[in-house]
Amino acid sequence: MGDKTEQPAIELNSEQKKQLKITLLTHSEGRLLMAGVALAFIYALWLGIKMLYSPEDSQVLVGMTATQIIFGRAAGMAFGYSLDLKHITVIPMCIAIETITVLIFYPLFVFSWRQLLVINWLKNILQRIRNAAEAKKDIVQKYGIIGLFVFVWFPFWMTGPVVGCAIGFLLNLRVWVIMTAVLAGTYVAIFGWAFFLRQLLDQMASYSPYAAMVLMVLLVIIIVVGHLLRQTPPENKHKTNA
Repeated sequence: MGDKTEQPAIELNSEQKKQLKITLLTHSEGRLLMAGVALAFIYALWLGIKMLYSPEDSQVLVGMTATQIIFGRAAGMAFGYSLDLKHITVIPMCIAIETITVLIFYPLFVFSWRQLLVINWLKNILQRIRNAAEAKKDIVQKYGIIGLFVFVWFPFWMTGPVVGCAIGFLLNLRVWVIMTAVLAGTYVAIFGWAFFLRQLLDQMASYSPYAAMVLMVLLVIIIVVGHLLRQTPPENKHKTNA
């Protein structure tokens, strides 16, 4: 009986692998994923070259990259500006990181939804993205593409390009429509954050030379606390309130 129950699972896995290979080559999501991986490789190669020729500068760039990936766009950009990086460096880096994130996570979300590719260590992340997208879908649906653009652009909690892509998928929008709306909203948001943070940090620097670093730390704390609160199960919140 054990052999009979295991055999279909083996056949299903091999079929999924074949389907995944076909999807990567022929479907839009597959081509997006390959483009994202290629851009990620180029970005990592650029950081590696920087590390060879300018180790001190590369440490700052790696630090900004890691901060943005872990804590988000605002914290990453604040980190860069706090270490005297200019717009010409911070903005293109932020655009590259966000673009790579969209091109990689959107196909992975779609593949996971269709059960073509399930990555165990990404399950919880993709599930949170799905939950956030389903919660915000009705709001975005009222305004269509413009709603999706605004959702990605406006700095609400649990908004952003990855969740925006998931919402676009749930709304059955075409891939090129999703990418256009999401990336356009992302780039506009990056420019908005850039000029806002730069002006804010310049004003704060007149009061204290450590003001920029304090702002970055505060942003990280807010993001971490918000993440922890969002992760707290409802029953635990009731116990805490009690």
